[in-house]
Parts: sequence; C-alpha cells; structure tokens
Amino acid sequence: MNSSAHAAPVSLDRNWPLVAAGALMGCVAVGAVFSLAVLLQPMNTATGWSRAGLSSAMTLGFLSMGFAGFGWGMLSDRFGPRPVVLAGSLLLGLACVLASRAGSLLQFQLAYGVLLGAATASFFARVIAAVASSFDKRRNLAISLVSAGMGVAPMTLSPLVAWLVTHYDWRQTLLIVGVLAWALTLPAVWFVRSVPVAAHGPDGEGAEAVAPPMSAGQALRSKPFLVLAGAYFACCAAHSGPIFHTVSYAVGCGLSVTAAVTIYSMEGAAGLGGRLLFGVLADRLGAKTVLVAGLLVQAVAAVAYLGVNQLDGFYAVAIVFGMAYGGTMPLYASLAREAFSPLILGTVLGAATLLSSLGMALGPLIGGWLYDHYGTYTWLYIGSMGMGLAAAAIALMFPGKGRPAAGGPVLAGAT
Repeated sequence: MNSSAHAAPVSLDRNWPLVAAGALMGCVAVGAVFSLAVLLQPMNTATGWSRAGLSSAMTLGFLSMGFAGFGWGMLSDRFGPRPVVLAGSLLLGLACVLASRAGSLLQFQLAYGVLLGAATASFFARVIAAVASSFDKRRNLAISLVSAGMGVAPMTLSPLVAWLVTHYDWRQTLLIVGVLAWALTLPAVWFVRSVPVAAHGPDGEGAEAVAPPMSAGQALRSKPFLVLAGAYFACCAAHSGPIFHTVSYAVGCGLSVTAAVTIYSMEGAAGLGGRLLFGVLADRLGAKTVLVAGLLVQAVAAVAYLGVNQLDGFYAVAIVFGMAYGGTMPLYASLAREAFSPLILGTVLGAATLLSSLGMALGPLIGGWLYDHYGTYTWLYIGSMGMGLAAAAIALMFPGKGRPAAGGPVLAGAT
C-alpha cells in the first residue's frame, strides 16, 4: 500500500514541521555516526585497537547505511515514513548503547558500524523523499533545510562529544550519546508525514497528466541516474576521508584534541552557509553548473590541508572545504527531482544514496590504512583531490533538461 494513503490532509508547501523534524533527526543521526572521528584517538589509546580497525567501523556504517536504505524504502512505501523513522530512532540509541558496552573490536564494529548505519539509513532518504513529495514551489528550500540539519552536527554533537570525553571515558560518552539520541529523535517522529504531490510532474507543471512516468527500472538505467549516481559516489569518496581524519591529522600537527575538533565544527558551520549560497546560485545559474564548480573547489580544498599546520590555517581551509562539500550535497536531490517523477523519487534517491554511501565508506578505511602503513595522511589528501576532480568530470556529463515526453520525464541527451 502506498504511503500516500496514510498522508494527513496538509496543504502543499506548508508541511514545515516535517522539515524541522527531518533536520533534527538528521543532525542527531549524523552526529552520532561522526562521533567516532572525535573518539578515534581516545579509543585507540584506551583499547589498543588500531586506527584502521576503528575506522572500519565507520566504513561498515556507510555500507550498512547504503544497503539498509533499500529495505527501509520498501517498508516506507508499504507503511509510510513514520513507522520507518520510529524504528530507526529506536535502533539509533540502541546502537550507541551497545557500542559503549563492546568488549572487542568486532563487537564495536558490529554495533557502531552495522547497527548504527542501518539506523541512520532510516532518516535521510526517507525524509527527503517525503519532503520532495510534500512541497511544490519551495521544494529546493525545504530539501536544503533538511540537509542543513546534518551540517549542524559538527557544531552541536561533535563539540559535546569532545567535552564529554574529557570528563568521562569513551564508553560513558557513547552511552550518553545513545540516551540523548532517544530523547531527541523519538518525539520528532510524530511530525513525520508526507503530502504527495500526486498531480505534478518534475517541475510542478502537471507533466504527469500528459505522459505516464517512467518506471523505477527505467530510471535506474537512464543516463541522468547513472551520471548523477557516479558523481555522487566520487564526491562522497573525495570528502569522507578528510572529514573523518582531519581531527587526527591536526592533532598530529601539534594541536590539542579540543582545538582540532573546532576545525571539524568550522567545516560544519561553513557547510551551512554553503547550502544557502549554493542554493541561491543554483536558482540563478542552474544546479549542474553550481555542482561542477563546487566539486572543483572541494578537490582543491582537500589537498590544501597538506599546506597548513597551525589553527588559523586549518580554519581557512575548513571554511572553503566545508562550504564546498556542504553546498553540493543538496544539489543531487534537486537534480534528481528535476529528472524524475515524485512517484519513483524514493527509489531513485535510495539507489543514489547506496552508491554515495559506498563512496563515504572508502575514505575512513583507506585513510586509516594509509596512516597505519605510511605514518602520514599525505596520500589520503592527494587521493581525495583526485576523486574530487573525477566527480566534477562525471557531473559535466549530466544532460540538460528537456521537455517531458512519452514514457516519463526525460532530459535532453538522455539515452
């Protein structure tokens, strides 16, 4: 049964409680996932577990996040988004609590990686699809605001985790994070409901009244999806390593843990500004143009970390890097919404998120492996630049918009 059958009668462009709830849950979930970046060194010291082993928990998390998204998507289509995010909220806190009790590296990897990743997958794609189906004229703004919730995590939960770990050990810190996750996300579940834009096509112009939409299978084989997913994968592979390992890299340059975490927070703050700036520019110049430019800036900023070793230099690079990767992320959903019907948008975003999660999984693991083998993060940042340039090259191939034709909305050049 389609979730639209359960939707409450809320007017289009007025489902802002859903946006607020999605932003909050995204912030908590992403903040919990990336707490490991702050806890990496204390856990390495306390347990003797290798950085590569600990980092692989993040890799498992992103893999789990990607594959679990399909399962959550099927459940969401049948029961609606609210039961899905309720289950995700319960699992989110449970994963942190179990990770805090882990007696071995494998137990930690399963709890923090597999379970936490599956929990996080229940939020973003499901809420983004619900928002895209609930908004018409201000859809891009709504999507950007939900995405901005994730950008707030480095400015909120990460500093809190850094403060907690200076007063408690890592186990107590994770236990507190788990309880906090329950306290914040469970009440927000009540506001999760979608209002489908049933009569509107990709541009809100009633295109689907003219021609039936393409099937999900057709969409996943189309050129727009393949290009979009490829760019999304390479983009996430480019920035996941620097996001995860820069705190440890800065500590290796002589900064304290507390000071290093502020670099992470600076990236998050810049990401919020980037979402707003890139959104405005995309309205004027087009999402594709802004996406390609942002990916190029991200590539250059990633390798620029190798040229700094003082806090002010880290801040300067973090502002540019955070603005670039934060600003590009909502543009993928915007391009997907332009190219595909809202009736299959959940499937399209779920599949794209799977591939982006695979990209996110590469950075933490490869960065930890490179450090363990070479004692330096140099090759991580050089590799990130290369992946960023590849993402820009792939995004250039995204076809321009054309008129909807029989078989569903298509783009010029789509074959």
